[in-house]
Amino acid sequence: MSVGEIPVALLAGFVSFLAPCVLPLVPGYLSAISAVDADKLGEPGVSRRVVLSSIPFVLGFTAFFVVLGAGATLIGDSLFRDQFLLEQVSGFVLVVFGLAFMGLLPWPERLVGAGLVQGARSRGSRVLLGASFAVCAAPCIGPVLAAILVLAGSSETVLEGGLLLAVYSFGLALPFVLVGAAFTRTMGAFRWLRDHYVAIQFVGGLVMVALGLLLFFGRFSVLRIYVNRLFDALGLEPLF
Repeated sequence: MSVGEIPVALLAGFVSFLAPCVLPLVPGYLSAISAVDADKLGEPGVSRRVVLSSIPFVLGFTAFFVVLGAGATLIGDSLFRDQFLLEQVSGFVLVVFGLAFMGLLPWPERLVGAGLVQGARSRGSRVLLGASFAVCAAPCIGPVLAAILVLAGSSETVLEGGLLLAVYSFGLALPFVLVGAAFTRTMGAFRWLRDHYVAIQFVGGLVMVALGLLLFFGRFSVLRIYVNRLFDALGLEPLF
């Protein structure tokens, strides 16, 4: 796993949060996990309760995504012993997912697992509710999630693959918790981002295509060079 993949995974998680099948449902999930009515979110005194209730929910979907990342690494390692061939295949698939995310290729979207959410709510488990949320959202955020799984599949170890998906989950969890902490102010900002989601989607797709081409042509190390140059320009120690 390259250091350049970490901010990409973080950004992918944030973009997933803005997806049409995630952002509009956030108030409902916050209400469900905290037992606070949706119309009372943002009132004084409830933020701490909502944030604390969000932690097991976040752990639930993080566990689901980390298991996916570890599984992608195992599959990639078992199918492709040649690391160069694995990177070429991963790069090609990443380009396809990037084009699909930009809307240039068809991508089937459908919600699944609604019964899982109902079952988790009936059991009162916030962790299970988080995992169910991940299952339900996966088809809609498919191109982004699949792109990160492709990168995880090209990782050298299961730990690296799991870590990459943990970073992705953090990118999804951070705005979720921020909304819980300051509902009124943050939802206004996120609605603005939602209204510009098409542009964000197009730029995100371009990033996926660029990463895929770098992987396919064996030039992914170029990204590391520019990351180190950025750190140097900011007066920070290069990571490599």
